[in-house]
Parts: sequence; structure tokens; C-alpha cells
Amino acid sequence: MLLICALMAGLIDSVIGGGGMIQVPALFAFVPGFPAATLMSVNKMASIVGTTGSALQYTRANRSPWKLVVLASLAAFCASVGGAYLLTQIPSQWLRAALPFFLLALLIFNLQSNAGLIHAPKHQHRKQSAIASIGASVIGFYDGFLGPGAGAFYKLLFTRGLGFDFLRAAAPSKFLNVASNLGALCVFLYLGFVDWRLGILLAVANFIGGQIGSRFAIKHGNTFIRKAFFITVGFLILKTFYDAFLQ
Repeated sequence: MLLICALMAGLIDSVIGGGGMIQVPALFAFVPGFPAATLMSVNKMASIVGTTGSALQYTRANRSPWKLVVLASLAAFCASVGGAYLLTQIPSQWLRAALPFFLLALLIFNLQSNAGLIHAPKHQHRKQSAIASIGASVIGFYDGFLGPGAGAFYKLLFTRGLGFDFLRAAAPSKFLNVASNLGALCVFLYLGFVDWRLGILLAVANFIGGQIGSRFAIKHGNTFIRKAFFITVGFLILKTFYDAFLQ
């Protein structure tokens, strides 16, 4: 069951992001005896492999702005290290409580526009790099500190913030997600929270799901990805609201 969940997480994450909504609850449900930090490191390990695989698929379909990706990825990595370390020091209940309302505002904001359907970059290179790096820092910190839906946030950064369409935003947003996952994983590994066997097993399943999902998304284009985005964010709103107020 855990491998099936990891495969589905990789598939969903490759299309729009948010695979952690499936993979993290599955880990806590099926491996209850493990420390929470170990389960989070296993999730990051699997996600890194699956997300990298799907990012390479999207790169073959559309050329990526590599300079922008490298700068923003460095920002995401460093911020994620800070977020993951802070997670070990303070409670995160206040962020959990605010998250569903923040997501709802973003969903309404995007429903009112055609963001992601047309590729029309909004800014010149320096301003584009600055916006991407600042946005990646904020999302990367969140990914290290809490994490659900970070992939969808990265896609929002490129579609709404920079004017990319969904297909051209796919690879850059996934490379940023890999960077922030890697930053958080480094912290967990340094602190000794790791299970390599479980991480490798889930990584294989996540990779397979990512390959299936990315090819499907490339075939069906921006309209399909936009619909999947709204469904994913809607589910994420319900999930984060339940986690914050009803558990």
C-alpha cells in the first residue's frame, strides 16, 4: 500500500505538485513506529528522485531558463535549510492554522485570471531573477518548515508571478522543489533521521509515477494542467483545514 501511495504521489506531483499530500499521510499511517523526522526525510528522499525524473521529462519538451533556475534553486535550498532547522526548534501550529485561508485566497485569485494558459513573461531578466529568487526563498523556507503543496506554490510563482504558461513553468518549478527538498533532507540526515531502505523503495515508486504523470501532462497541455491545478489546490485547502482544526 505504501508503494502504491508513493506511485500515485509521484504521478500527481509531476502534473501539478502536491504529491506530499498523499505520501506523507501514507507514511504516518503505514509506518507508525518510525520517528516523525525520519518519515519526513523518507518523504523528501523519494520526492527528490521522482521530481527530478519528471523535471527532466519537461525539460525535453520545453527549454528551461537555466540561469534563472540555478539562482532561484540556490535561494530555495538555503531557505529550506533554515525552515527545516526552525521546525526542530519551535511548534508550527500557527502556520498550519493560517495555511488553508492563504491557499483559498490564492485559488480565488487565480480563478479570476487566465494565468498559466498563455506564455507571456512579464519582466526583464534582472527583475525576473529577483522575483524568482525572493519567491523561491519564501516557498523554500515553507517547504523545509512544513511542506504540503510546495510544488503547487512554485508553479504559482512562475505562472502568476513571472507570466509563464503551465508547461514552461513545469521544469523550473520542479527543479526549485528538488532544491528545497534537498535542503531539508540535508538537515534531517545531519541530525540522524534517515532510513535508506524505505527511502529507496519509495523513490523507485515515486519515480515511476512521475514518469507516467509528466508524459500525460505534456501530451494534454496547459488546459489539462490548469484544471488539475485547481483540483489539487482545492483538495489541499480541505486537507490543511482538516489538519489544522479538525484532527
